[in-house]
Amino acid sequence: MKLTNFDCIVVGGGHAGASAALAAAESGCINVLIVEKAPDEWMGGNGYFTAGAFRTVHGGLADLLPIVRNITLEQAQEIDVEPYSLDDFVGDIMRLGDNKPDAVLVETMVRHSRDAVEWLARVVNVPFMLSFHRQAYAVGGRQKFWGGVALSVEDGGKGLIKADMEALKKTGVDIWFKTPALRLINESGEVTGVIVYKDGQEVSLKASSIILACGGYEASVELRMKHLGSDWERARVRGTPFNTGDGIGMAQAVGAKLVGDWLGCHSTCWDANASADAGDRELSNQCTKSGYPLGIMVNIEGERFIDEGEDFRNYTYAKCGRAILSQPEGFAFQVWDANMSPFLRKEEYGDGVVEKIIASSIEELADKMAEHGLRDKTNSLDTISEYNSAVSRYKVEKPNSQWDPAVKDGLSTQSSTKSLTVPKSNWAVAIDTAPFLAVKVACGITFTFGGLAIDPDTAGVLSEAGQPIPGLFCTGELVGNLYYSNYPGASGLTAATVFGRKAGLRAAKRAGKVIY
Repeated sequence: MKLTNFDCIVVGGGHAGASAALAAAESGCINVLIVEKAPDEWMGGNGYFTAGAFRTVHGGLADLLPIVRNITLEQAQEIDVEPYSLDDFVGDIMRLGDNKPDAVLVETMVRHSRDAVEWLARVVNVPFMLSFHRQAYAVGGRQKFWGGVALSVEDGGKGLIKADMEALKKTGVDIWFKTPALRLINESGEVTGVIVYKDGQEVSLKASSIILACGGYEASVELRMKHLGSDWERARVRGTPFNTGDGIGMAQAVGAKLVGDWLGCHSTCWDANASADAGDRELSNQCTKSGYPLGIMVNIEGERFIDEGEDFRNYTYAKCGRAILSQPEGFAFQVWDANMSPFLRKEEYGDGVVEKIIASSIEELADKMAEHGLRDKTNSLDTISEYNSAVSRYKVEKPNSQWDPAVKDGLSTQSSTKSLTVPKSNWAVAIDTAPFLAVKVACGITFTFGGLAIDPDTAGVLSEAGQPIPGLFCTGELVGNLYYSNYPGASGLTAATVFGRKAGLRAAKRAGKVIY
């Protein structure tokens, strides 16, 4: 076997891995290597397929202006961004996870979130911007941000990964593509390297620290069915096809502790016509269909099955995929009328992006939906009629209520005279104005929640006994105990950065080369 020595080796070349490698180099490591299973045309892992949004603690607009590139001081006078505190961020994760996430892990990630985005802007040169296209509505002549998120990256995940790759090149970090990690080298309970497959042979690489940043198992049909259930065979993979649980298996083999929600994952409304096995590198996150709070969703039997207005999209979208997958045949239809369709994001619903079902009447829409798999046209018409009636009754009871997409406006289907079995709690407006629009959606799986136990302060992987495994660290979607059942949008890239930085710093300390 060929033997090569490094200060730090990172397994996985997405945003989590890039953050870890850059932090290791910044902190003093001289020889830093990333080994990546995918070929270079698939660079970037799941980060490439994201919207590039970052959830972070901040003090409001003035706190964010120094790190964004798309706002002038004059424009800032017409923008409203409410502060988002540590308690807000921690509270959102814990609330959506039914208080099951590890509170110390969550608090650590959140506490370092603002420093992390500052570091990305300053060191990695990530082109941050205020996310008007995803997180703001024009209300009363002002741009109002909602849902706790304001930051994203120019050109989304593509722009993020471009910045990561340019920073790695500038820093001198090597990436070996088409080099899957096979197993960790364990010497007397200490991880001292990794064996990879490169150029047709196994190669033993030595390093004082190995950082696992190679994602979960969402692209493995076998592991999805094993952990999530048999229905998940038909979920569509939103991102990289190379996240097949390799890091979990390697870590388990050296005694790592598995923790977290092994029944849970991040899964969204996804274009039903999208590929099943991998994301589209051109359309990327545009295959997401997140406009359901503006309308309703019905299954193939014509029944509504979720509260589309339960909360801001940021707090519900990551569980919608599961809800769709549980419906007959695993798909559904999103429906809007002419009043709401103009508010749909062009990136997701524009011409040429998604197949649109358009009709001049509800009856015609049901006929056309039947051509795309709707079984019960009559029931779908009844569902919309009942929904419209409930909306009307609420308006009669509360005539001063107004639709406002930037707040939870309370416009509901639930009144003293009529209530639906499946409510719509906010943004409930009648579907009664032609032309009508429907889009067919399925379940798109993003990443899995179960993962490795880590020390929150160091990102060191813990053993079954709860002790750090010397030389082994973890970041990104491999970290367990951070999310349960649901997920506040834009948290993942932030967590990847926070724990990547911690792992990189510790790698430099283990190499005896800390300079920062």
